[in-house]
Amino acid sequence: MEHKLLENKVINGIAKDTYLQEEQARYYPISVENIYRAKIRLSGIAEHTPLMLNASLSEQYECNVYLKREDLQVVRSYKIRGAYNKMATMPRSLLEKGIVCASAGNHAQGVAFACFKMGVKGKIFMPTVAPSQKINKVKLFGKDQVEVVLVGDTYDDAYSEAIKDAEENGKTFIHPFNDERTIEGQGVVGLEILEDITVPIDYLFAPIGGGGLISGVGSFFRQMSPETKIIGVEPLGAPSMKESFKQGKVVKLQNIDPFVDGAAVQKVGDKNFRICQEVVDEITLVPEGKICTTILQLYNEEGIVVEPAGALSIAVLDFYRDRIVGKNVVCIISGGNNDITRTEEIKERSLLYEGLKHYFIIRFPQRPGALKEFLNNVLGPNDDITRFEYDKKNSKGAGASLVGIEVKQKEDYQLLLQRMKEHGVDFEELNNSPMLFDWFV
Repeated sequence: MEHKLLENKVINGIAKDTYLQEEQARYYPISVENIYRAKIRLSGIAEHTPLMLNASLSEQYECNVYLKREDLQVVRSYKIRGAYNKMATMPRSLLEKGIVCASAGNHAQGVAFACFKMGVKGKIFMPTVAPSQKINKVKLFGKDQVEVVLVGDTYDDAYSEAIKDAEENGKTFIHPFNDERTIEGQGVVGLEILEDITVPIDYLFAPIGGGGLISGVGSFFRQMSPETKIIGVEPLGAPSMKESFKQGKVVKLQNIDPFVDGAAVQKVGDKNFRICQEVVDEITLVPEGKICTTILQLYNEEGIVVEPAGALSIAVLDFYRDRIVGKNVVCIISGGNNDITRTEEIKERSLLYEGLKHYFIIRFPQRPGALKEFLNNVLGPNDDITRFEYDKKNSKGAGASLVGIEVKQKEDYQLLLQRMKEHGVDFEELNNSPMLFDWFV
């Protein structure tokens, strides 16, 4: 944006200060001033989370990688910032009528925490697929101030029911992302980053769900650190903002993968979309399997527990490896509310993505020694059968089995296929057949 004309005291009859405010409102719907006000409201409520230089990631990507640790927030995600800021700016008369919200988990915890702190009754709608860890945390933070209602399979299902309840009962709906006060609260994350950093930031990576976090952080950075490249990161199975950018308008996706529950929405906010058009430089999609690999690496190598959405900003670094060499990079870890019961699914998705686990339908001849021949002649020394299901239902010459095989290295898979063909094994691969794969795995 061109500012040379602002050197004049008066521009076309408009005072310089007024002109600046109007330009700011036009391009940056969330002002720096309002984000600073949000910071004051959040004092004593939300933690000023650390910005930490990570040595191993910095070495791996040959740059300086700083992690903004919102997983260490009081509710283990940044969502408390927006929820509390919104409620703190509402008249008491509205709060006393009660509030309603919809959330896959993190916003729900933020609202529940705010309800308890402010003595406000809240009704919180969550999808039935929300991790039990997040559901239990909502109840813990809200105590007797909140009621949790599980409904539908996605955030959008819970959203519809929450809006209906708010309209029928005269309550205020606390939006998780499509609200200026909420966005201002999330913008404090960006304010803290620039307060703590001692070097210019070349790249900022932030996850995108509905768009609240990147709208707030992006607004602050565009005004206070305009040279920083702001990269939004979405899961491949829920590219709501990416598709909206592509079409130049907010679109609703018909089907999404709900695995990355903190960032899986069918439709981004219209306010968030307009802000992101001005402040986001690029949006990159990351496969769910890659996210799972990152979750496991962060836990095993760094001792950091992140949820799928929280891993997005680090998982994307592989796709920017060549561009970030020698640069200063900030990745926002948005949340750490991961459910331990999801560990096996996370491991499975990671192995599949890395090409280390494969499923087959194998038709073994129904004669003695057929399986032994497969083990001796086909299976490699480092290959491991992790699943085997066989059920003889007829007297045909061959019986079908579901076989899961884990290989040591990605390259071992082609050798396995080669041996199966050489020994005449009748098989069908399932990994690339979504319908069959979902049925068996």
